[in-house]
Amino acid sequence: MHCELCHQDGGDILYRDDKLRVILVADADYPAFCRVIWHGHVKEMTDLAPADRAHVMDWVYRTEAALRTLLKPDKINLASFGNMVPHLHWHVIPRFADDKHFPQPLWGQAQRDGVAHGMPQLAAALRAALAG
Repeated sequence: MHCELCHQDGGDILYRDDKLRVILVADADYPAFCRVIWHGHVKEMTDLAPADRAHVMDWVYRTEAALRTLLKPDKINLASFGNMVPHLHWHVIPRFADDKHFPQPLWGQAQRDGVAHGMPQLAAALRAALAG
């Protein structure tokens, strides 16, 4: 089986260690959409040892905190589906009341044209926030 998360980074690398990577997804409507992706091909959080589960969630929370600090969103959506790509990864998505889908999920019905919230040099700012 070909797994796109095993064979490509999936976006602009913000952080990487020997167990996971944090990426900035190329999404024009949601320019600050991030993912935390476990390197090994496992499907569920319970496939990981407790220390590895804590490591993943620490980076999910760090990513959330960096996005909140930099962009001041109305809400952060956290999700781990894996229905389409059965490879452990978390979506960390800043949401704004005027984005395309709010209050619906990104995968739901669009509510308006929406505003894409980003900032100049977002990837560099996120890298610095995650390193700090």
